[in-house]
Amino acid sequence: MKKLLVEIGNTALKAAWAEGMTLGKTYRYQGEKPVDFILEITEKEKPSIMVVSSQYEISKADEAALRKVCGTLLILDSRHTDILEASRLPSYISFDRAANILAARYLFKGKSCTLFDFGTTLTVDFISSSGEYEGGNISLGCRTRFKALNRYSKSLPLIDNPVETLPAGNSQKSSIESGIISGIMFEIEGYVARRPDDVVIFTGGDANYFAKWMKNSIFAICNLVLMGLAIIAEEYEENAVE
Repeated sequence: MKKLLVEIGNTALKAAWAEGMTLGKTYRYQGEKPVDFILEITEKEKPSIMVVSSQYEISKADEAALRKVCGTLLILDSRHTDILEASRLPSYISFDRAANILAARYLFKGKSCTLFDFGTTLTVDFISSSGEYEGGNISLGCRTRFKALNRYSKSLPLIDNPVETLPAGNSQKSSIESGIISGIMFEIEGYVARRPDDVVIFTGGDANYFAKWMKNSIFAICNLVLMGLAIIAEEYEENAVE
């Protein structure tokens, strides 16, 4: 039977039906009622297993409602950390990062990895060749940097991601564009240079945007979190059969 994978992030919900590790129809929702949206998805088809990763704590009432529309419900949030612990991951990392790490372990087994997630935040996580989590860093994401510059200055405009940038700006707008994009690229290049033998993975909303600026070989995988949730569903199903 099909499984439903759901990621409730800082700004949007992403969901996908899956059979094994193959992702099927995907959904994106930006609104204030993510649980209602999930219930709507499951009206016509009941998933055998539903895995929900949420940046926000899912209330007991919402949990009860979700359990009624699936065979088995697996939750990753601040009240449900057992999957993190079983995966040898620290409790302080967010659940989307945990899912990313699980997917990277699966896709690049036996190889050390540097994993970049470009979203509201820019997270960088490091995985050893044996699959051990070696820590990671968090900084502001690309659009968050543009918004912060606009918000905390009195005169600088809000600018979106540019199509191209100059090595050095020759106007206020191009100076902002070059400053932010170049700053992020310097961060990326610094991390990559620190671990030159790693597989480099980009994921998140701006993954493809920054992939085009890279000279090094990288893997851009936009649905890495959902793949990690698929792994969780598969492992649960295998253990249940045993």
